[in-house]
Amino acid sequence: MKKLEDLILTYKDFPKKGIYFKDILGITQEPETFNELIIKMASSEIIKNADAIVAIDARGFIFGSAISLKASKPIIFARKPGKLPGQLIQKKYNLEYGENSLSIQKESLNKFKTFAIVDDLLATGGTVSCVADLLKSQNKKVLGLLVVVELKELGGRLKFKFPVEASLSY
Repeated sequence: MKKLEDLILTYKDFPKKGIYFKDILGITQEPETFNELIIKMASSEIIKNADAIVAIDARGFIFGSAISLKASKPIIFARKPGKLPGQLIQKKYNLEYGENSLSIQKESLNKFKTFAIVDDLLATGGTVSCVADLLKSQNKKVLGLLVVVELKELGGRLKFKFPVEASLSY
């Protein structure tokens, strides 16, 4: 298996000046490494104990879907504006480079009580906080967060009272 660090590229000043963007998509171009990563993430106690997975738009979908299949867990998607039909729960959040919002189909949560959140990268924690708040607004419980990469210096995990598991930290 190639080292994860070797497959992650850094782009300076993307999407705006002063941001160092960590691109994790190189992992998906190495099937053996991608598979080993998914097996590791899917074996987490957070995943095992959750009723369902919530994957965050868009790169969280890649990892969340693969983990969902490997762990035989249902998956729900937290999407950016205008992407989901039906009755939605929505919330705005701040990014390190702007503002956005996420939506979840309300009815998709009905059968489940506990959730694991999956995303590609944890930076300041704004996106994950948004998803956690959406779940809590529906009296659901977040068991934890799994990410491929955590940017520790930005302190995102400090915002959460639930466990955070990162496969790689910078």
